[in-house]
Amino acid sequence: KLSVDYYGAETPLYQLATISVPEPQLIAIRPFDKGSLKAIERAILASELGLTPNNDGTIIRLNIPPLTQQRRAELQKLVHRRVEEARVSVRNIRRSAIDDLREFEKEKLISEDENKHGQDDVQKLTDKYIHEVEEAGKRKEAEIMEV
Repeated sequence: KLSVDYYGAETPLYQLATISVPEPQLIAIRPFDKGSLKAIERAILASELGLTPNNDGTIIRLNIPPLTQQRRAELQKLVHRRVEEARVSVRNIRRSAIDDLREFEKEKLISEDENKHGQDDVQKLTDKYIHEVEEAGKRKEAEIMEV
């Protein structure tokens, strides 16, 4: 997802433009408002995509270069970083859910046994989703390294 600073508000790119792929190595971005061209261009340059936009005044073209071994390694690191961010997010949700269960027990809304069972269920869900995230990351890393 690419967010664009458009009139002071972070706006997703897909809300500002039509995105198409006319050729396998080319992405075309046609803004609904030509005034957003510069903002979109700045957002692309500031992103971690490593792409250089070509702005002709009505459309932005992004040429996708063939993947070099160095670029594959960079993308693999990016995937690894995103997987770690997802793990942290899942763990934060787990912590929040367990805190809620403890609070419910304090307020006598649930029993100690219900709290324990709830925490076990939350941990099982956490393990399941962390495993899914890690598997998706491994699949994506393998896909990136395919020649």
